[in-house]
Amino acid sequence: MAEERLQKILAAAGYGSRRACELIIEAGKVRVNGKLAKLGDKADAEKDAIMVDGKLLRGVQPKVYIAIYKPRGYLSDYDENFPRPTVLDLIEVSDQIFPVGRLDFDSEGLVLMTNDGELANRLTHPRYEHEKEYEVLVNHMPDEKQLEIWRRGVVLEDGYRTKPAKVEFINKVHNGAWLRITLKEGKKRQIRVTGLRIGLPVRKIKRVRIGTLKLGQLKPKEWRYLSDKEVDTLKRYAGLLK
Repeated sequence: MAEERLQKILAAAGYGSRRACELIIEAGKVRVNGKLAKLGDKADAEKDAIMVDGKLLRGVQPKVYIAIYKPRGYLSDYDENFPRPTVLDLIEVSDQIFPVGRLDFDSEGLVLMTNDGELANRLTHPRYEHEKEYEVLVNHMPDEKQLEIWRRGVVLEDGYRTKPAKVEFINKVHNGAWLRITLKEGKKRQIRVTGLRIGLPVRKIKRVRIGTLKLGQLKPKEWRYLSDKEVDTLKRYAGLLK
Protein backbone atom coordinates (compact mmCIF):
# COMPACT_ATOMS: atom_id res chain seq x y z
CA MET A 1 0.00 0.00 0.00
CA ALA A 2 1.33 3.46 -0.88
CA GLU A 3 1.78 6.16 1.74
CA GLU A 4 -1.29 8.23 2.57
CA ARG A 5 -1.94 11.20 4.82
CA LEU A 6 -2.41 10.13 8.41
CA GLN A 7 -5.86 11.69 8.76
CA LYS A 8 -7.08 9.59 5.83
CA ILE A 9 -5.69 6.41 7.39
CA LEU A 10 -7.28 7.18 10.76
CA ALA A 11 -10.61 8.00 9.14
CA ALA A 12 -10.54 4.70 7.26
CA ALA A 13 -9.84 2.93 10.56
CA GLY A 14 -12.94 4.42 12.13
CA TYR A 15 -11.63 7.32 14.20
CA GLY A 16 -14.08 9.85 12.72
CA SER A 17 -14.20 12.25 9.81
CA ARG A 18 -10.95 13.51 8.33
CA ARG A 19 -11.36 16.80 10.19
CA ALA A 20 -11.90 14.92 13.46
CA CYS A 21 -8.76 12.88 12.76
CA GLU A 22 -6.79 16.06 12.05
CA LEU A 23 -7.74 17.25 15.54
CA ILE A 24 -6.54 13.94 17.02
CA ILE A 25 -3.17 14.42 15.31
CA GLU A 26 -2.94 18.07 16.37
CA ALA A 27 -3.64 17.02 19.97
CA GLY A 28 -0.47 14.91 19.95
CA LYS A 29 -2.25 11.58 20.29
CA VAL A 30 -0.70 9.87 17.25
CA ARG A 31 2.75 8.31 16.85
CA VAL A 32 4.23 6.68 13.76
CA ASN A 33 7.07 4.23 14.40
CA GLY A 34 7.48 5.77 17.84
CA LYS A 35 7.75 9.34 16.56
CA LEU A 36 5.13 11.96 17.44
CA ALA A 37 3.11 12.69 14.31
CA LYS A 38 2.19 16.12 13.04
CA LEU A 39 -0.44 17.30 10.61
CA GLY A 40 0.67 16.67 7.04
CA ASP A 41 2.62 13.50 7.83
CA LYS A 42 2.12 10.43 5.67
CA ALA A 43 2.38 6.73 6.49
CA ASP A 44 1.81 3.26 5.09
CA ALA A 45 -0.91 1.53 7.11
CA GLU A 46 0.47 -1.91 6.19
CA LYS A 47 4.14 -1.26 7.03
CA ASP A 48 4.26 1.48 9.68
CA ALA A 49 3.43 1.12 13.37
CA ILE A 50 0.72 3.74 13.91
CA MET A 51 -0.44 4.29 17.49
CA VAL A 52 -3.43 6.35 18.66
CA ASP A 53 -3.60 7.06 22.39
CA GLY A 54 -1.06 4.30 22.93
CA LYS A 55 -3.04 1.69 21.00
CA LEU A 56 -1.67 0.12 17.85
CA LEU A 57 -3.74 0.67 14.73
CA ARG A 58 -4.79 -2.75 13.45
CA GLY A 59 -5.18 -2.00 9.78
CA VAL A 60 -8.25 -0.75 7.98
CA GLN A 61 -11.62 -1.94 9.30
CA PRO A 62 -14.34 -3.20 6.96
CA LYS A 63 -16.79 -0.39 6.33
CA VAL A 64 -19.99 -0.44 8.39
CA TYR A 65 -23.13 1.60 7.64
CA ILE A 66 -26.05 1.67 10.07
CA ALA A 67 -29.28 3.69 10.15
CA ILE A 68 -30.83 4.20 13.58
CA TYR A 69 -33.90 6.04 14.86
CA LYS A 70 -32.52 8.15 17.71
CA PRO A 71 -35.24 8.74 20.31
CA ARG A 72 -35.57 11.92 22.32
CA GLY A 73 -33.47 11.85 25.46
CA TYR A 74 -30.45 10.25 23.79
CA LEU A 75 -27.24 11.87 22.58
CA SER A 76 -25.83 11.20 19.12
CA ASP A 77 -22.37 10.78 20.62
CA TYR A 78 -20.78 10.64 24.06
CA ASP A 79 -20.25 14.00 25.77
CA GLU A 80 -18.19 13.91 28.99
CA ASN A 81 -19.70 17.27 30.02
CA PHE A 82 -23.26 16.00 29.56
CA PRO A 83 -23.38 12.30 30.50
CA ARG A 84 -26.54 10.81 29.03
CA PRO A 85 -27.45 7.64 27.10
CA THR A 86 -26.20 7.65 23.50
CA VAL A 87 -27.28 5.87 20.34
CA LEU A 88 -24.21 3.65 20.73
CA ASP A 89 -25.94 2.13 23.77
CA LEU A 90 -28.68 0.90 21.42
CA ILE A 91 -26.49 -0.72 18.74
CA GLU A 92 -25.15 -4.21 19.40
CA VAL A 93 -22.06 -4.24 17.20
CA SER A 94 -18.38 -4.52 18.09
CA ASP A 95 -17.18 -2.22 15.30
CA GLN A 96 -15.86 1.23 16.18
CA ILE A 97 -18.47 3.50 14.62
CA PHE A 98 -19.48 7.14 15.01
CA PRO A 99 -22.43 9.34 14.04
CA VAL A 100 -22.38 11.34 10.82
CA GLY A 101 -23.28 14.78 12.17
CA ARG A 102 -25.31 15.39 15.29
CA LEU A 103 -28.95 15.41 16.29
CA ASP A 104 -29.97 17.41 19.38
CA PHE A 105 -30.71 15.65 22.67
CA ASP A 106 -34.36 16.80 22.46
CA SER A 107 -34.74 15.85 18.78
CA GLU A 108 -35.38 12.44 17.25
CA GLY A 109 -35.10 10.59 13.99
CA LEU A 110 -32.52 9.36 11.52
CA VAL A 111 -28.84 9.11 12.44
CA LEU A 112 -26.27 7.47 10.17
CA MET A 113 -23.57 5.53 12.04
CA THR A 114 -20.42 4.42 10.22
CA ASN A 115 -16.65 4.08 10.33
CA ASP A 116 -16.30 5.55 6.83
CA GLY A 117 -14.55 8.84 7.54
CA GLU A 118 -14.49 9.89 3.89
CA LEU A 119 -18.26 9.58 3.49
CA ALA A 120 -18.82 11.28 6.86
CA ASN A 121 -16.70 14.23 5.76
CA ARG A 122 -18.59 14.59 2.49
CA LEU A 123 -21.99 14.52 4.20
CA THR A 124 -21.13 16.94 7.02
CA HIS A 125 -18.64 19.48 5.64
CA PRO A 126 -20.49 22.79 5.03
CA ARG A 127 -18.99 23.34 1.58
CA TYR A 128 -20.82 20.33 0.12
CA GLU A 129 -24.26 21.61 1.23
CA HIS A 130 -25.92 18.19 1.35
CA GLU A 131 -29.60 18.05 2.30
CA LYS A 132 -31.12 16.98 5.60
CA GLU A 133 -34.91 16.83 5.88
CA TYR A 134 -36.96 17.28 9.05
CA GLU A 135 -40.59 17.10 10.12
CA VAL A 136 -41.12 19.91 12.61
CA LEU A 137 -44.07 20.56 14.93
CA VAL A 138 -44.51 24.24 15.80
CA ASN A 139 -46.76 25.63 18.53
CA HIS A 140 -48.74 28.01 16.33
CA MET A 141 -50.32 27.93 12.91
CA PRO A 142 -47.80 29.82 10.72
CA ASP A 143 -48.79 32.50 8.25
CA GLU A 144 -47.24 32.76 4.81
CA LYS A 145 -45.04 35.69 5.85
CA GLN A 146 -43.37 33.61 8.60
CA LEU A 147 -42.78 30.71 6.21
CA GLU A 148 -41.30 33.04 3.59
CA ILE A 149 -38.92 34.58 6.15
CA TRP A 150 -37.78 31.08 7.14
CA ARG A 151 -37.28 30.17 3.48
CA ARG A 152 -35.16 33.25 2.76
CA GLY A 153 -32.93 32.91 5.84
CA VAL A 154 -32.96 34.40 9.33
CA VAL A 155 -30.31 36.43 11.15
CA LEU A 156 -29.52 34.70 14.44
CA GLU A 157 -28.43 36.37 17.68
CA ASP A 158 -24.74 35.89 16.87
CA GLY A 159 -25.21 37.75 13.56
CA TYR A 160 -25.10 34.62 11.38
CA ARG A 161 -27.66 34.56 8.59
CA THR A 162 -29.03 31.11 7.86
CA LYS A 163 -28.95 29.92 4.28
CA PRO A 164 -32.16 29.63 2.26
CA ALA A 165 -34.20 26.59 3.27
CA LYS A 166 -37.08 24.65 1.80
CA VAL A 167 -40.06 25.06 4.15
CA GLU A 168 -43.38 23.36 3.37
CA PHE A 169 -46.63 23.19 5.30
CA ILE A 170 -47.72 19.58 5.97
CA ASN A 171 -50.89 19.83 8.04
CA LYS A 172 -52.59 21.62 10.91
CA VAL A 173 -52.93 20.00 14.34
CA HIS A 174 -55.09 20.97 17.32
CA ASN A 175 -52.81 23.75 18.56
CA GLY A 176 -50.04 23.98 16.01
CA ALA A 177 -48.81 22.71 12.66
CA TRP A 178 -46.38 20.24 11.11
CA LEU A 179 -43.81 21.64 8.68
CA ARG A 180 -41.31 19.90 6.40
CA ILE A 181 -37.96 21.70 6.52
CA THR A 182 -35.00 20.84 4.31
CA LEU A 183 -31.62 22.35 5.20
CA LYS A 184 -28.21 22.39 3.54
CA GLU A 185 -26.39 23.42 6.71
CA GLY A 186 -26.35 22.36 10.35
CA LYS A 187 -25.81 25.13 12.89
CA LYS A 188 -26.33 24.01 16.49
CA ARG A 189 -30.06 23.95 17.37
CA GLN A 190 -30.71 25.92 14.19
CA ILE A 191 -34.33 24.88 13.68
CA ARG A 192 -35.35 25.65 17.26
CA VAL A 193 -33.55 28.99 17.34
CA THR A 194 -34.94 30.02 13.95
CA GLY A 195 -38.47 29.12 15.01
CA LEU A 196 -38.19 31.30 18.11
CA ARG A 197 -36.82 34.23 16.08
CA ILE A 198 -39.89 34.32 13.85
CA GLY A 199 -42.52 33.57 16.49
CA LEU A 200 -42.93 29.84 15.85
CA PRO A 201 -41.66 27.97 18.92
CA VAL A 202 -40.72 24.40 18.04
CA ARG A 203 -42.24 21.54 20.01
CA LYS A 204 -40.85 18.52 18.16
CA ILE A 205 -38.20 17.76 15.54
CA LYS A 206 -37.86 14.48 13.65
CA ARG A 207 -35.15 14.01 11.02
CA VAL A 208 -36.46 11.82 8.20
CA ARG A 209 -33.73 12.03 5.55
CA ILE A 210 -29.98 12.52 5.14
CA GLY A 211 -29.12 12.97 1.47
CA THR A 212 -30.64 9.91 -0.23
CA LEU A 213 -31.00 7.91 2.99
CA LYS A 214 -34.50 7.86 4.49
CA LEU A 215 -35.75 6.97 7.97
CA GLY A 216 -38.40 4.73 6.43
CA GLN A 217 -40.25 2.39 8.78
CA LEU A 218 -37.75 2.47 11.65
CA LYS A 219 -39.26 3.07 15.08
CA PRO A 220 -37.53 4.80 18.04
CA LYS A 221 -34.45 2.79 19.17
CA GLU A 222 -34.60 0.51 16.10
CA TRP A 223 -31.60 0.20 13.77
CA ARG A 224 -30.56 -1.67 10.65
CA TYR A 225 -27.59 -2.10 8.31
CA LEU A 226 -27.78 -0.23 5.01
CA SER A 227 -28.06 -2.37 1.88
CA ASP A 228 -25.23 -2.30 -0.67
CA LYS A 229 -27.54 -0.39 -3.01
CA GLU A 230 -28.26 2.25 -0.35
CA VAL A 231 -24.53 2.67 0.34
CA ASP A 232 -23.70 3.05 -3.35
CA THR A 233 -26.56 5.52 -3.87
CA LEU A 234 -25.44 7.59 -0.86
CA LYS A 235 -21.81 7.59 -2.03
CA ARG A 236 -22.87 8.62 -5.51
CA TYR A 237 -24.97 11.44 -4.05
CA ALA A 238 -21.94 12.54 -1.97
CA GLY A 239 -19.73 12.56 -5.07
CA LEU A 240 -17.60 9.55 -4.10
CA LEU A 241 -18.85 7.32 -6.92
CA LYS A 242 -19.63 8.10 -10.55
